[in-house]
Amino acid sequence: MIKIGITGQPGFVGTHLFNTLGLYPDRFTRIPFEDNYFQSKDKLEVFVKDCDAIVHLAAMNRHNDPEVLYQTNIGLVKQLIAICEETNSTPHILFSSSTQEERDNLYGKSKKEGRELLEKWADKNSAQFTGFIIPNVFGPFGNPYYNSVIATFCHQLTHEEKPRIDVDGEIKLIYVAHLVKHFIERIELIQSKHANDCVIEEVKVNHTIALKVSSLLNLLESFKVDYFDKGEIPSLDTQFKRDLFTTFLTYIDHASFFPFKLKLNTDERGSFVETVKLNSGGQVSFSTTVPGVTRGNHFHTRKAERFAVIKGKARIELRRIGTDKVLSFELDGKEPSFVDMPVWYTHNITNIGEEELYTIFWINEHFDANDPDTYFEKV
Repeated sequence: MIKIGITGQPGFVGTHLFNTLGLYPDRFTRIPFEDNYFQSKDKLEVFVKDCDAIVHLAAMNRHNDPEVLYQTNIGLVKQLIAICEETNSTPHILFSSSTQEERDNLYGKSKKEGRELLEKWADKNSAQFTGFIIPNVFGPFGNPYYNSVIATFCHQLTHEEKPRIDVDGEIKLIYVAHLVKHFIERIELIQSKHANDCVIEEVKVNHTIALKVSSLLNLLESFKVDYFDKGEIPSLDTQFKRDLFTTFLTYIDHASFFPFKLKLNTDERGSFVETVKLNSGGQVSFSTTVPGVTRGNHFHTRKAERFAVIKGKARIELRRIGTDKVLSFELDGKEPSFVDMPVWYTHNITNIGEEELYTIFWINEHFDANDPDTYFEKV
């Protein structure tokens, strides 16, 4: 069992890393961290002493005064080093730096100098340090106007705001789940092969795609047209498009947007309803559920799903992992409708009627019984 702490745990990348580690309770123990630990020497001491590895993500990304941003980021690194030395602690520290190290700005300077300070600490104390040089990160639940341009564009497009491009440069991107995998693999490698060695390394994380900001916005705008205006699932023929659409879905205001009413066509033969219009693949399945029975109580980390009720009465519940807020929707097959399930939301569907419930499911990847992307947790 490797004991891992994450400074900046409540942040965008920190939340994804913390939640992903929680999927493997037989391999990792998560040492909780709160931002106020940096204001409490006692709490920070306990945290540092408890950890085999610390992923240092706590940092300020934006501020009106670049000097405040620089001093804050350098100060957090110095504080972490000081507390490690005062407690004679030598956890494996993994530092999140940025490709902006190469740019002439105070944010990039704070990242480069922070990495160099931690390298000196590791050398002085025969400790282990991994400095990650990371491209732009995107994914579900990023904060608009702060974490990434994708977070901003997704929020704007799903909230009837008009995106604007200030500089149409090329942007190099990595999906947050892929970055988290890099952190976990490095921690396990160092703990298994170099547990007692001094390790000082720089790891350049490769971007998975590079494109102009205008091309990115065009793609997201096409998602909006397909999904909101046409009621269609857009073409998801590449991994990047699947990751981007998975991200896009998490910015929809579920409480006000769902359940989405479907068009019911009836004649003397009966009724006909289109539940999913696809511009690409995936899998559509069908189920019946007897009264009182609940299906689901699980979540996915990369797959988006749609539940469409076509007969009977159902209650669909969703809760984002790590939170207590439950969204609850009641659907009736007399007015066919659907709810889409974002990643990292545990969800279920219950037959609350007196007749058999008919539900159609769509998932954006083909289902594989051996696929580990289904994790059980009650709503």
